[in-house]
Amino acid sequence: MRKQNNNSQPNIRGDGWRGEIEEIISGASGGFLFGIPLLYTMEVWFIGSYVQPPVLLCILGVTFVIILLLNRIEGFRPQESETLFGAIAETFETIAIGMTCAMLMLVILQRIDVQTPLTEILGKIVFEGVPFSLGVAFSRSLLSGDAEVSFKNRNQTESRYSGKHKIIWQDTLADFVATLIGALFIAFSIAPTDEVVVLAASASPLWLLIIIAASMLISYGIVFAASFTNYSERRQQQGLFQSPQSETALSYLISLVAGLLMLWFFQKVSLNDPWFIWLRYGIVLSLPASIGGAAGRLAV
Repeated sequence: MRKQNNNSQPNIRGDGWRGEIEEIISGASGGFLFGIPLLYTMEVWFIGSYVQPPVLLCILGVTFVIILLLNRIEGFRPQESETLFGAIAETFETIAIGMTCAMLMLVILQRIDVQTPLTEILGKIVFEGVPFSLGVAFSRSLLSGDAEVSFKNRNQTESRYSGKHKIIWQDTLADFVATLIGALFIAFSIAPTDEVVVLAASASPLWLLIIIAASMLISYGIVFAASFTNYSERRQQQGLFQSPQSETALSYLISLVAGLLMLWFFQKVSLNDPWFIWLRYGIVLSLPASIGGAAGRLAV
């Protein structure tokens, strides 16, 4: 049986399969936030391509023990695992979610495909899946926090103002700034790397569209589908672009522009480069930037 929250707010997660899906999405959201930076690292790609299976098993074993200890304290589910058997079952699920997320990202970024040898696929998935799995375990700590309290305090402060337009512009500006800060926080360390250039060079127009779709889908999942602490309050916010679809699209554009500015700042693109080079590099960097922007919006 699920534990009831200590406050008077009802549990926003559903019951049965719906609640299970929401918990998986919540865990995956933390996995994307924690694991994306390491995904843009060529050294990890290379290490995963030649490490032998016994070493991979040892890595999985150590990861299992670490996540088991984390789940005994606070797992990705809102209810705690009171028994060792429950914690073990949740640990298997945590690692499965993390490895699945890592595999999907490796496919989207074309680091693995049908021609990649099986041992190389397993190596890359394991090495990239470890931070994703840790992110799943840390998802509640990473993404829930005290956002609900701060949002309520902000609403109480805003209620002192007269005029609805002032509140609308404040909410819109808050989302804009939060998206920008989150995008910078995650993508700033990725922008100067050669991985962006390598990934962009191998991406066809179809794969660039897939990256855009994945960026928006993950961003939507983090903010609206994962049902974190301030989920219901965000739907009541009064910004200009507050429907889930329009906010996701606008936030992606902000993340894309922020990515382009970061690339220009680090001299990865110049004003003499053709527009399609800017667009290619920007779309590749927009994936981590939009994920960071989504996490930033959870804080407002």
